[in-house]
Parts: sequence; C-alpha cells; structure tokens
Amino acid sequence: MQKDTRFSVFIAVALLTACGPRADIPVLPRDVESSIAAEDTSAQLARALAPLLYLHPDEPFELERVVAVVHPTHRVIAYHMLWSDDAHGAWVPFTKPIDEEIVWVGYDADHRPTDLWTYWHGSILHSDWRGKGVTAIDVQWGKHGSLPRAARLNGLPWHQSLDVFFLMSWLGIPDLWLGTLSRPGPWCFCRGFARYTTFNTAIPLAPRIDVVVRTANPRSALRAIFSARYADKPLWPPGFIM
Repeated sequence: MQKDTRFSVFIAVALLTACGPRADIPVLPRDVESSIAAEDTSAQLARALAPLLYLHPDEPFELERVVAVVHPTHRVIAYHMLWSDDAHGAWVPFTKPIDEEIVWVGYDADHRPTDLWTYWHGSILHSDWRGKGVTAIDVQWGKHGSLPRAARLNGLPWHQSLDVFFLMSWLGIPDLWLGTLSRPGPWCFCRGFARYTTFNTAIPLAPRIDVVVRTANPRSALRAIFSARYADKPLWPPGFIM
C-alpha cells in the first residue's frame, strides 16, 4: 500500500511539472509601437545612461531581452529586462514562465544621472546617484532582484533581505529540483552567504538593448517584445505619472 502511495505521489508530481509553464518569447518584431530609431537623440541618451549590471558569478539564467523606455515628459528612463526564468517556482502551473525586472534612471538637464530606482520583490528601492557616474546594479542570483550597486543591505525590508533569500535557497531545494524537471535550472545554491552576496561579473546593459521606445505607457510594446504573459510590473517609480 505504501509503495502504491509513493508511486501515486510520484505520478502526481510528474504531471504537475509536465504542466508547468513554458517560456514563449516571441520573435523580435520589426515594427514596435512607439519605437524610435537608433540615431534619435532619445535612443542615444537611453544607451548612454544604461546601467552596468553586476551579475552573480554563478547566475544560471540568461538575459534574453532588454527594452529601454524614455518617458516623453519626465527625465526618467525605464530599463525592462527579461530573464529566461526565475530559480524558484518554475514548476508551478500558471506561474509566469519568464522573469521581468526593471530599473529606472533619472537624469538632469545635462543628461547626467541623478537617481536610481530598482524593483526589488514588490518594493522599489531608491539611491541618489548625483556625482557617482555610470549607474550600476547588483543582480540577485537566480531571482534577479535588482539592487543599487553597493546598497546598504541592512536597509532592506527584513522579509526581503538577502539573509532571508539565502535561507530560502536552502529551504527551497525541493522547489529547485522540481523546477529542473520543467526546464534546465539550478539544483541548489551550493555555496555560503559570502558567495551569495558576491556580484562581480560586469555586463554593460547598453549593447543588450533590443528596442528603445518613447512613451509613458509601454505595455503594448512590452507585450510584443516580451510576450503577452510578461509580469506587467510598475511602469514608473513613485512620484512619476503616465
């Protein structure tokens, strides 16, 4: 009887993972609503102000698409990044099969960066970037939450701290294992906390930008480039209107 029960559980788990979502990133369209040419001054500005990403050396997923959104009336540019997946929850039916993250760069009249906002698991973090040069982002292992470079980690919300996510990477090992049945992914984060908080693989974002659009509402462009199932996270940081 116990053998039959174990077999039934195995079959149920196999069916669940088989029904897990699959990433369906569309072919990059030729014409995108509100897109602007590479020689446009706004497009050049978007590339000039694009952040430098610092990835974890053991990052398991690829950065698939990048869309820069230039706000038409405010001095802020959004950088929407589409990662091939999230380390956790990949096997859960009806979850998002791709991972969208966002950072925003504010700039002054001389086109120098002044502010950096990053999306961090439902929170939006802010860092004053006046006089600091090129904006820089630390990208969390596997989940791709974005942190302003050298941010005070003890200033994060306690339930969204790197300590908690590191603990989850160990407690969530069964979840990671199930995820590998639905797509290639990590079996574990098999290192210590010091390694978890290491961000030393530098990748300039500017050459990875696929499309630049100038609009206050880029949802239609993001659906065309990322797919209709993209995460649809906040378009702009607090204080900016559409």
